Amino acid sequence: MSTQPDLTKGGRILPITRWGTPVMHQQTEPVTEFGEELHTLVRDMFATMRAAEGVGLAATQVGVGLAVFIYECPDGDDRIRRGVVCNPVVTLPEGKDRNLDPSEEGCLSWPGGYQSVPRPDLSTCTGQDAFGNDITIEGTGLLARCLQHETDHLNGTVFGDRLSARSRRKLDSQVEELAWRYPDDWPVSPKAKAATPPGSTEPQAEPTPKGPQRR
Repeated sequence: MSTQPDLTKGGRILPITRWGTPVMHQQTEPVTEFGEELHTLVRDMFATMRAAEGVGLAATQVGVGLAVFIYECPDGDDRIRRGVVCNPVVTLPEGKDRNLDPSEEGCLSWPGGYQSVPRPDLSTCTGQDAFGNDITIEGTGLLARCLQHETDHLNGTVFGDRLSARSRRKLDSQVEELAWRYPDDWPVSPKAKAATPPGSTEPQAEPTPKGPQRR
């Protein structure tokens, strides 16, 4: 019996693609080949997500228009869950079973900003793993939000699309104010640790998210 390789290790850090890049706003292509090319991408995505201190990452966030995301995220019981989902489909509760969590949300592809995004606090994600096996993931807590957020990415939707015009302006302002912290190739080049922006004498703190959030 062969042992499947560990795809969470051995990757290289890639630059994270920002909102506004076409691949971030387009429907992805389905995964049909589950071989070494996909496995290399998954390894690189894990390395990139960890370098950026995220809990999930979609292929579009490293510039690849393929329907695959990874996650390493706590669930409602604070258990760290990790994995790969190809061709994800998310099912959400309806009627009396639907409970919206208004927590703030962030995105590695629009770093430094957070806004409240009400989402159901339960989600079920089906798809295939990196080897083509059918999988089902039941998400609670932050994982429920992560599964929805990453699947949105693969459908060409960023969480800013779900905000009111006012909240989107606030989000964009937060990101603009902190853009100096994030090099164009971040996280290949690390985030600036200085408290004061270049040319300024005023310290500038990054906002503290309220409650659980998807990075």
